[in-house]
Amino acid sequence: MQEHKATPDKEAIALLPEFERLGLDRISLVCTGSEAHQAHGQLIAAKAWGFDTESKPTFRVGEQSDGPHILQLATAERAWVFQLHEPECRAVAADLLARSGIAKAGFGLGDDRKRIVHKLGIEPQGILELNTIFRERGYRKDMGVKGAVAVLFNQRFIKSKKAATSNWANARLSEAQLVYAANDAYAAIRVWHALGL
Repeated sequence: MQEHKATPDKEAIALLPEFERLGLDRISLVCTGSEAHQAHGQLIAAKAWGFDTESKPTFRVGEQSDGPHILQLATAERAWVFQLHEPECRAVAADLLARSGIAKAGFGLGDDRKRIVHKLGIEPQGILELNTIFRERGYRKDMGVKGAVAVLFNQRFIKSKKAATSNWANARLSEAQLVYAANDAYAAIRVWHALGL
């Protein structure tokens, strides 16, 4: 019988020291074909990436999102934020996600996967839902990035609600959006390494 491990609550997490996030000097915005090919060359050297997507939020009932609008991939050193409105960026992003042999680790990826299939026309390979790993290790409820960072690093992962619900379809992303998006993927790869996967 496996013992159930507790996930720290919001109050406990709020008391922890801050998780050190990537700054803009370690985040590459990818919005042209040449930037996408350069990112591709750097990314395929890794055996795993932190992975996430962002879509412009929908606020009206029945409104369908045409996201994802950006794709975030990260190694333990840096992150790349691909804007998917540019056809060549989209093609490179599709190639990266369709590659087998490279784990793409993240949290709550079911919706991301469906949207990627719809938008990029590929079935992403090597998707690793980190919540599943935590469940296998005895944690009962969905961990999410905040819980995982608290459990593994004893630190608090900060997520801006304002950035989360901002317009990810904008041609020009703000610095706050870049930092938010990149660090979701960066925290996921750090968690992947810490889990010894």
